[in-house]
Amino acid sequence: MQFPQHLLRYMPLAAIGGIGVGAAAVLSRIDPNTPGNPLPACPFHALTGLWCPGCGSTRCLHALVHLDLPQAMAMNPLLIVSIVPVLVMALHSAGLWPVRLQWAVRLFARPIPWLVVIVSYWLLRNLPWYPFNLLAPG
Repeated sequence: MQFPQHLLRYMPLAAIGGIGVGAAAVLSRIDPNTPGNPLPACPFHALTGLWCPGCGSTRCLHALVHLDLPQAMAMNPLLIVSIVPVLVMALHSAGLWPVRLQWAVRLFARPIPWLVVIVSYWLLRNLPWYPFNLLAPG
């Protein structure tokens, strides 16, 4: 039996969905905030003592799985903000994005704004002054 060709365009969306369900199942059972948990710590933070753009992502996703949005925002606000653009790009890759909303795909598909946002976030969350210290996990 051969896999239908017209369903291949849904494979990226199905893969993202499957990974998301698996991660949600793990994060519903394991609390990354407890010492000695089996989830890995950030190697960049362990080596340098600085927060990378991804630091706090596991704790952020754990809070989201438990519907605790304020805690999730405290752990990694960039991750929360980037969920919508990632979802838009995933739906577009599956061909499920309306034509009249193509402006959103064009906006989110540009790499330079993403690079500027991520590098700026990386630098600002390591500044020790208010309000920048609010960007650090915790």
